[in-house]
Amino acid sequence: MEILQKLFYTDLGNTVNNAAILIFRLLLAWELLTVHGLKKIQKGPHAEAEHVPNPLHLPEKLNAAVAQFADTVVPFFIAAGLLGRLAILPTIGVTAVGYFVVHRNDSREVRDIPFMYTLCLLLLLLIGPGTYSIDHYIYQLLTH
Repeated sequence: MEILQKLFYTDLGNTVNNAAILIFRLLLAWELLTVHGLKKIQKGPHAEAEHVPNPLHLPEKLNAAVAQFADTVVPFFIAAGLLGRLAILPTIGVTAVGYFVVHRNDSREVRDIPFMYTLCLLLLLLIGPGTYSIDHYIYQLLTH
């Protein structure tokens, strides 16, 4: 039962806090999807998919698949609050590698974007998606 609580339970104390984390999740997911995710899957005669750096030297298809999943699928999990703490792990990995490896020698202005995404995702990992989430309803079903 303790593992279910760690995975699914989140209550930020009051309606305002839970509503605030809902809005935060929705805006973060929208930004991640529209700014970073859609660039990775663009198709068409004049569209060019974004090149995904591969600093860990993974197989190219695996590297691209992880980055695409992290930026195109995970935002839906974040927005819905579905498997919130587990689903964001690949995106934390991608953004942290972006900050600590890809942009380690760049200026603070360039490193700022992966840093802020990593911080936002770590916040969600620690506090969870709140009571306005599918995780909250799953927890309620499993424990009552």
